[in-house]
Amino acid sequence: MTSADEPWTGGPWGDRAHAVLCPNPSPMTLEGTNTWVLLEPGSTEAVVVDPGPLREEHLRAVLAHVAGRGARVALTLLTHGHPDHAESAERWAELTAAPVRGAGRGQGLTDGEVVGAGGLELRVVTTPGHTADSVCFLLPADRVVLTGDTVLGRGTTVVAHPDGDLTSYLDSLQRLRDLAATGEATSIAPGHGPVAADAAGVLDRYLTHRHQRLDQVREAVTQVRGSEAPRGSDLADRVVELVYADTPREVWPAARLSVLAQLAYLDEPVG
Repeated sequence: MTSADEPWTGGPWGDRAHAVLCPNPSPMTLEGTNTWVLLEPGSTEAVVVDPGPLREEHLRAVLAHVAGRGARVALTLLTHGHPDHAESAERWAELTAAPVRGAGRGQGLTDGEVVGAGGLELRVVTTPGHTADSVCFLLPADRVVLTGDTVLGRGTTVVAHPDGDLTSYLDSLQRLRDLAATGEATSIAPGHGPVAADAAGVLDRYLTHRHQRLDQVREAVTQVRGSEAPRGSDLADRVVELVYADTPREVWPAARLSVLAQLAYLDEPVG
């Protein structure tokens, strides 16, 4: 298993999951998007989660992996509709002739629904927050939850206002933490970055981080309100400058979206 500090190249996790890493690295996608291929041992029908961006070479690599296991794609699931996870959905459906579900495509997913193929079963866990349409998939046989961007393998995710909502996100994190507490989910297979073997520990850190960040935003708001803001700046910009001062500026636009979600949570007007 790759640790959180080592470069992630994809690969197997447990008896049923294998990440095919898309070559779309960036500050927001880490090493790239994980396309998860799920296959019950001995089965010839695979489930694919998040085929990724519209990159033909990646789609062909996923197909080659499935074929190499003596299987075909029988079902495709989407954790949410962001392009780095779902842009290729239509092309992928053409290549596989398999139904695609999630992110407003195909038959909708309902919370608690059991989906799968070839004997493999996944439980749908609706987890809005990162986006309104975010869902996770629990693989009970391996006690692993596939989280898309709700929980990453390294760092933390963006709650992208206005589609992202912090109240919903905190509720979703707690819901996943409850699955970890019962032992139903012991590891996390994220949409970016390495697998996390300690689901409970990661979710505790995520919850703690979010509340600490809210405290930092509250403090920054007080500081900004008590100062004379430069012309042309708004509250969100000033908070980003204060709270994310040590964060590379290339991710400040994403940080601003999270700050907007935090300000909405705190009922703070931006102007």
